Formats: sequence, C-alpha cells, structure tokens
Amino acid sequence: MSNETNSNLTSEQMAARIAELEGRLAKGTSLSFKVSEKGGVSVYGLGRFPVTLYLEQWDALLSHASELRDFIEANKPRLKTKR
Repeated sequence: MSNETNSNLTSEQMAARIAELEGRLAKGTSLSFKVSEKGGVSVYGLGRFPVTLYLEQWDALLSHASELRDFIEANKPRLKTKR
C-alpha cells in the first residue's frame, strides 16, 4: 500500500488495516526465502529483519542441525521464547 493510498483512508479503514497487520503478527508469519542482491539466501518471517547467509554458511549451519537441536534442548531452561 503506498503512502498516497494511506492518506486517503478514513480513520476506520486505518484502524481495520492496523488490526489486520496486528493479527498477522500475532499468528506468526510463514517463512519465505529470497536471493539477496549480494547473492545470499535471506529468510523472512523469523523476526523483524531477515536472516541472510551465503550458501556455504547455510550449508555449514544445516550440516550441524542435529547438534544445534541438542544444544537447544540441553539449554532450554536458560533460553527465552519470543511468543
């Protein structure tokens, strides 16, 4: 939605739009992927900003997925959740 379009909305329409966006945030968004301008893989939907890593970084991370899961499980009492 462009700013020009936003300026023509009534306060009720703006409130409805805000409610819609808050609803999306509350539900959590699905993950999406994009190739960045610099050739990295960006993951959207984890937080406010995308997580972008290059191919070899994703390969390294994914090759340690079970180790990461074990680490998270072992440290669960010390970890915070966002939702």
